[in-house]
Amino acid sequence: MLIEQPPFLYRLFFPGAHWRFNPEEKAVYLTFDDGPIPEITPWVLNLLDRYGIKAAFFCVGENVSKYPDIYQMLIDKGHVVGNHTFHHLQGLKTLTKNYQKDIDEAAKLINSRFFRPPHGHLRVPQFINIKKSYEVIMWDVVTRDYSKYMTSNQVFENVKKYTRNGSIIVFHDSLKAGDRMKEALPKSIEWLLEQGYKFRLIGE
Repeated sequence: MLIEQPPFLYRLFFPGAHWRFNPEEKAVYLTFDDGPIPEITPWVLNLLDRYGIKAAFFCVGENVSKYPDIYQMLIDKGHVVGNHTFHHLQGLKTLTKNYQKDIDEAAKLINSRFFRPPHGHLRVPQFINIKKSYEVIMWDVVTRDYSKYMTSNQVFENVKKYTRNGSIIVFHDSLKAGDRMKEALPKSIEWLLEQGYKFRLIGE
C-alpha cells in the first residue's frame, strides 16, 4: 500500500500538491505517464475514444521531441498534457538546478501548467521552485503496471482495491508497462463504470 496508495504522512511532505480531488464526488481522474511513444500511446487514445474518456498525459520531453505528431494527437483529441521533465529525471538523484533546467527544457515543447515528478520523488527545494510555475499533480492510486513482478490481473486488482472518490489513477503509456496496461486498462475502465464512477479531466 505504501506504493499503490501513498500514505497521508508522505503526502504532507508536498503541501499544495494534488493527490486526490473531491472526495464527495464519485469520480476519478485517469492519467498516463512517460509517453508519448508510437508503440503504446495511439492504442491508449483509441481505447479512450471508444469510451469517450479524456485523460491527462504527463509527457517526457525527449519523447515529445521524437514524436511530435503523437503529442499533437493528445492535444487535438482534447486530452490534458503535463510536464514530466525532459529526461525522466528522478529528483532525489539530481541537483536542484539541474532538475529545474530539465523541466525548463521540456517546457519548450510541452505547454502546460501541470507537472508530475518522475517516480514521485522530489527534494524540498525542487518542490518549492516547481510550485512557482506549476500545479503539481501526484496520485492517489498507482496501478504498478510498470512492474515486471506484477501480472495484468494484479494491476487490475490494484485499481479495484484502492480507487475511491476523487482518485487520481496512474497508468503508463510506456514499453515497460505496455503488455500489462493493455490488458488491465480496459478491464479497469469497465469496472469503474460499473461501479458508477464518472471520469473527470484534471483542470476542467
